Amino acid sequence: MREWRAMVARYRTPLSILAVLVLIALGFVAMQQLTRELHFSQVRAALHAVSAWQIILSIAFTALSYLTLTGYDVLALRIIGRPLRWRIAALASFTSYTLSHNLGLSLLTGGSARYRIYTANGLDGPDVARVIGIASATFWSGVVTVAAVALLARPGPIDLAGLTIPAAASHAVAAIILVVVAALVMLCGGAKGPLRVWRLSVPLPSAGQALSQIALAVLDTSAAAAALFVLVQGADPALLPAFILAYALGIVAAVLAHVPGGIGVFEAVVMAVLPGDRSIAFAALIAYRVIYYLLPLAVAVAILAWREGVRRRHLLDTPFSARLIRDGRAVANGIAPLALSTATFMGGAMLLLSDSLPSLHARMGVLVAIVPLPFIEASHIAASLVGTGLLLLAPGLYRRLDGAFVATRALLLAGAAFSLAKGIDYEEAIACLTLAAMLQWTRGAFYRRSALTQVRLSAGWFSAVLVVLAAAVWIGLFAYRRVPYADDLWWHFALKGDAPRFLRGMLAATVALIAGLAWWWMGPAPTVPDDQPVDPATLDRPLALADRTDAMLVHTGDKRMLFDDSGDAMLMYQIRGASWIVMGDPVGDAAAWPDLLWRIRDLADQAQGRLLLYQVTNRVLELAIGMGLHIVKYGEEAIIDLPDFTLDTPRLRSLRKSERAAARRGLSFRIVPAAAVAVVIDELEAISREWMDDKGHAEKGFSLGHFARDYMERFDVALVMEGERIVAFANLWLTDNHAEASVDLMRHRNDAPHGTMDYLFVHIIQWAQQRGYQRFSLGIAPLSGISGRRLAPAWARAASLVFNHGERLYGFRGLRSYKEKFAPRWEPRYIAGPKGIALVRALRDLSRLIGRAPAAS
Repeated sequence: MREWRAMVARYRTPLSILAVLVLIALGFVAMQQLTRELHFSQVRAALHAVSAWQIILSIAFTALSYLTLTGYDVLALRIIGRPLRWRIAALASFTSYTLSHNLGLSLLTGGSARYRIYTANGLDGPDVARVIGIASATFWSGVVTVAAVALLARPGPIDLAGLTIPAAASHAVAAIILVVVAALVMLCGGAKGPLRVWRLSVPLPSAGQALSQIALAVLDTSAAAAALFVLVQGADPALLPAFILAYALGIVAAVLAHVPGGIGVFEAVVMAVLPGDRSIAFAALIAYRVIYYLLPLAVAVAILAWREGVRRRHLLDTPFSARLIRDGRAVANGIAPLALSTATFMGGAMLLLSDSLPSLHARMGVLVAIVPLPFIEASHIAASLVGTGLLLLAPGLYRRLDGAFVATRALLLAGAAFSLAKGIDYEEAIACLTLAAMLQWTRGAFYRRSALTQVRLSAGWFSAVLVVLAAAVWIGLFAYRRVPYADDLWWHFALKGDAPRFLRGMLAATVALIAGLAWWWMGPAPTVPDDQPVDPATLDRPLALADRTDAMLVHTGDKRMLFDDSGDAMLMYQIRGASWIVMGDPVGDAAAWPDLLWRIRDLADQAQGRLLLYQVTNRVLELAIGMGLHIVKYGEEAIIDLPDFTLDTPRLRSLRKSERAAARRGLSFRIVPAAAVAVVIDELEAISREWMDDKGHAEKGFSLGHFARDYMERFDVALVMEGERIVAFANLWLTDNHAEASVDLMRHRNDAPHGTMDYLFVHIIQWAQQRGYQRFSLGIAPLSGISGRRLAPAWARAASLVFNHGERLYGFRGLRSYKEKFAPRWEPRYIAGPKGIALVRALRDLSRLIGRAPAAS
C-alpha cells in the first residue's frame, strides 16, 4: 500500500492530466452523440431567433443570481463571527465566482481571489477556509433542494439518456432529500459547538441562519436556471420542473467532473435530460455561456483592473518609505494579475473558437475588396497562433512576470489586427484592445523580471488549455460536418473556404501548443544563484563577528551563502522547490542585515519563489514586517547567563543531585581539541551509530548538524569517560568573541550510567563559564510559549494544542521540561514567511530540508 501511495504521489500531475483528458473526451463524445442529427445552420438560426427581450431577461436573472451569490459570503462571515462590509464581501464573492465559473480550478482562481481580498481586510487563512466551506455548503444545499422540488413537481417518469426512472422512485428520492435537508436544519439549531473538520473548527449556523442559507441558494439556483430558461425559444412553462432538474444535474456533473469551466459536461447533461428541440436547447446554452459566464467575467476584470490601477497610482503619490512597504503589500494582496490572466486565457479561447466557425460572408465580401485572399488566409492562421500564445502566456501573467506582460500586450494588439484582417471581426478586435488597455493600466502589477521558461505550468492550467483546444476542434467538426473530408481540403484556398481554413488553423494551433509545451518542459531550470563551494577564508570575517553559535551551521555543507558587499556579513539559505529558506539570523555585522535580507527577498521574488525566515530572533522582526512577511512564533530558546550560573541554588537541586550521583559512579569529563578529534573519531562514530540505531532516528540536516568526520573534526568535543571508555560526547559550538557557547550533536552509549547527560551538560556549562563565555544556549523548545487562548490566532491555538497533546508525535513538553532543569531564561524564536497555503507549502519544503542530511564524508 505504501509503495502504491508513493507511486501515485510521484505521478500525481500526469495522472491528473490523464483523468481530465478522459473526462474531456467523454464529455465531447456525449455532445457528439447528442448533436449528431443537428446541423450548424439549425443552431445558427436558433441563435438568431433569440430576441432582445430574451437577452435582457437573461441578463436580469444573471444579475439577480450573482447578487444572491454575494449573500453566501455575507452570511458565512456572520456565521464565523467575522462580519465585513457588504461591498468587501460582494467583491470577494463576485470575483471568486466569475473566475471559478469560467476556468474551474476553484482553489486556484476562486479560492485565491477570496483569500487575497479577505486577508487584506483582517481575516486569516483558516477564516477564509471557513467562509469557502460554508459558502460551498450553501451552494450545495440550494442545488439539492431545487432538484428535489423539481423531482416532486415532475409528474411522469424521467428519461435520462435511455434510462427510465419511474415517477414513484423519483418522488421517493426527492422526499428523502427534503427530509435530510430539514433534519440538517434542525441539527444546526440544536448544535452545542462547532463542527470539526480535520483540524479546522467550523461554526455551525443557527436554525434561522441555515434556513437563510437554503433560501439564498434556492433563489440563486432558480435565478441561474431562469437565465437559461428564458433563452429557450418557445419554452413551455409546463416544462419548467424538467428544465430545473436538467439544470441542477448539469451543475452537479460539471462540478464533480472537475473539467475546467464544466464545458461540454454541463451542456451534455442538460441536453440529455431536457426534452424538446435540441437545436433550440443548444443555441440557448451557447447564449447562456456568453451571458452568465463571460459577461460577468468581463465586468469583474474591468472592476479589478480599475481598482489595481487607481491603487498603484495612489501609491506613486506617497513618500518613498511608506510606498516601499505599502507597495509590497499591494503586490501581495492584489488580485488584478489573477483576473487579467483569466481574461487573457479567455481571450485566447475566443480567438481559437472564432477560427473554428464559418465567417460572415457579407463581411468577407467587403474584406476581399480591400486585401488579397492570401493575406486573409495568413491572418486566419496567425489569429489561431495568437490565441494559442495567449493560452500559454496566461500563467505568466498570474505569476506577475514582466516578460509575460510585454508579450501578452503585443499578442493582443496583433490579435486585434488579425481579427479584422481575417473577417472584419470587430467584436473580437474590440475585446483584444480592451484587454490590452487593462493590462497597460495595471502594468505596475507585472514587476517580476524572470524568464517565461521558468513559469510552472500546473495540471490545472494544462487541463484548461486542453479543454479549449478540444472545444475548438469539436465546434469546427460540428460546423463543417456536412463538408466531406478530402486530402486536398488542406490546400484549398477560396473566399468561402471556411472548412479548409479551420483545418489549417487547428493544425497551426496544435503545433504551436506542442512547441510551446516542449519549450517549457525542455527549457532551462529556474534561475537560482550558483551553489558553489565557499572559500573557507571568506567565512572567517562574518564568523569572527558572530554572537550566536547557530552560525556554525555554515559548516554542515547543505546551505548556500549570500554575502554583503564588504564581506562582513552573510546569511545561510537553501532552495527547496519554490521555497527560499533562510536559516536563522544573518551572521556578522548587524548593519548589513537589512541589505542582505532585502536582497534575498528580491532574489526569491524574481525566481517566483516564496521566502521563509526560520528560527529568527527579535532583532529580525522589524525587518521581516517591513518586508511584508507574516510572523509566526516557532518556539523558545533556553539561555543560561553564565556569569551568574551556579549549581548551589534550590532551583537546580535535582540537577545537582544527578550530576553528583553520576560522578560517584566513576564518570569523568574531558575536552578534546578539534585538532585531536581524529584520534577518537572511530569510537565517536561507533557511539553515534549505536545511539541512532537505538532511537530509530536518521541524521537530520539544514537546521541541525550531522555526524560526518570532516564536520566533527572542525569542533572541540566534550567527552564523558567511564574509566578509559567514552560513554557520551557532544561537539561544541563556540563563538570567537566568547558571546555564546552551545552544543550540537549529543549522543551516548546504550549502557551509559543514569544521569550521564546531566553530568555532560553541567561540566560543559562550567567549562564555558570558566573561559569567559557570556551565555550558554540549550537550544530551542519548538511550539513552547505559544498562547492558545480563545481569541489567539488559529495557528497559535493549533500550536498550543500540539504542544500540550502531541507527545506521541514529538516530545515537545518533555524537551521543555528537561531544559527547565537548568533554570534558563526563555527567548522567543520566530518564523517569517508568506501567508496562508504558501506558508504551509514553505513549511513542507522546510521539513524536507531538515529531514535530509547531506552525504557523510
